[in-house]
Amino acid sequence: MLTKWVFTERQASLIEKAERIKETAYAHAEEADENASFPDEVMDKIKEEQYPSLPLIQNLGGENITLYEFLLMQEKIAEGDGSVALSIGWHMGVMMELRDERPWQEERLDRLMKEVAGEQKVLNRIASEPATGSPTRGGMPETTARREENSYILTGRKTFASLADHLDYYLVSSYVEDIDTIGWFLIPKQTAGVSVEKTWDTLGMRGTESDDLLMKDVTLPVDALVETKSSKPPVPKGWLLHIPACYLGIAVGARNEAVEFAKNFQPNSLDTPISEVPHIQDKIGTMEWKLLQAHSFLYDTARKWDEYPERRNEWAEELGAVKLAVTNAAQEVVDLAMRITGGRGLSRRQPFEKYYRDVRAGLHNPPMDDAVISMLARNV
Repeated sequence: MLTKWVFTERQASLIEKAERIKETAYAHAEEADENASFPDEVMDKIKEEQYPSLPLIQNLGGENITLYEFLLMQEKIAEGDGSVALSIGWHMGVMMELRDERPWQEERLDRLMKEVAGEQKVLNRIASEPATGSPTRGGMPETTARREENSYILTGRKTFASLADHLDYYLVSSYVEDIDTIGWFLIPKQTAGVSVEKTWDTLGMRGTESDDLLMKDVTLPVDALVETKSSKPPVPKGWLLHIPACYLGIAVGARNEAVEFAKNFQPNSLDTPISEVPHIQDKIGTMEWKLLQAHSFLYDTARKWDEYPERRNEWAEELGAVKLAVTNAAQEVVDLAMRITGGRGLSRRQPFEKYYRDVRAGLHNPPMDDAVISMLARNV
């Protein structure tokens, strides 16, 4: 799909970087899916390409990537393995948020960014919990932070901790008792009392390594509390479009494989490959127009986000609508790919059943379809 587009020299260079990560991800996708873990080789490639530091400004060693550029790269990586794109996308998005909103004390933020630039360190916000479900639903964390003189003591369990064993830092939400609010603590991976429990055993997106993060009486300095919940209305987060970009990439990968299958599969009942059969061409054409619509909506929204920063507070509804539209279109495209391949698409020796399992996860990433539709209805 993207090969039909016209790119600037900079965009083409960034896509080439993503293409190299995609190739490594694709080579290890079966292993990641089988083991429900993120392969070391893929993380090594991500850091070799200096991908984690791309959101940083140039003065700190990054490329100050735009949302549009970010989504181009994420979609490309997802063609190789959606799990890789989604999991590293959380780090990239958090770094873009920190770069643009500057919610921490400058000295602490600059120190982290220098580590990301110099050592390609990776972090993720870890917020979900067994009792609260998705943090977007507004549940109060059961993880607690108790103040003791010049320290905080954290105890709790987090779920869906993507890249759990490969993160250098955990950015963990907690109820902070002494100030009676939700706060975020930056915790180095090797901190005493922090451990990962291998709980990730899902149908799809198995390679995200989204295991449980356990904290038992973790002692942290006071300055580890880097953020507290703001009383201001939440700012829309454009970087969350990495979610639909990921599932769109999965759909493109499935479309590409389905077309190759159709061009090369010729049962002995036909004189031509099945790509010449009218109902197969109908399915391919339907996949194409769904992808064209999804690409247009996603990237037009990203372009507006980049070009009109002063209007970003107006676009919460559109961001949610993009996620809803693109992830559902991706489901439909992968389903059509499975219909083209028929029973052979169910074989573990074929890539289609993995696309089918992975793309389903898009319905369960925030924002959820019902929340988006309800928001749109209220605003109308």
